[in-house]
Amino acid sequence: MLNIVLVEPEIPNNTGNIGRLCVGTESRLHLIHPFGFIINDKNLKRSGLDYWVHLDVTEYENVDEWMSVIPDLSRVFLMSSHAEKSYLETDFQDGDWLVFGKESVGLSKDVLGRFENHLTIPMSKLIRSFNIANSVAFVVGEAKRQIGLKI
Repeated sequence: MLNIVLVEPEIPNNTGNIGRLCVGTESRLHLIHPFGFIINDKNLKRSGLDYWVHLDVTEYENVDEWMSVIPDLSRVFLMSSHAEKSYLETDFQDGDWLVFGKESVGLSKDVLGRFENHLTIPMSKLIRSFNIANSVAFVVGEAKRQIGLKI
């Protein structure tokens, strides 16, 4: 089971879509406060549709609280448009942690500085980044392909 981590998500529709993806891929969702919305926001629930009740989700007050539950920090992969290594060059394993930052600015330098595995998603120079829900889908899809999608 993959662990999908959203650090300070800002847009409820994106979090709802990612929650639905987690249910469909049997991945866990980890949400780190503060959020840019209320967790019962109607847009969040609408994006997650009726799947939200099946979501394995955990909330954390801050990054330190989240880090305290990670058994192996070497299996944490942070997505950053500034990274040099592509997620396509990575060997994923069951139980890995895939970390995504807030929609407006990505992951902070503080969070990036706590981990070694920084990955990027290759993209055209015509855009700054992909939508976070699309980014999560790219990386989860590749990780599941490698691990073997056994649902």
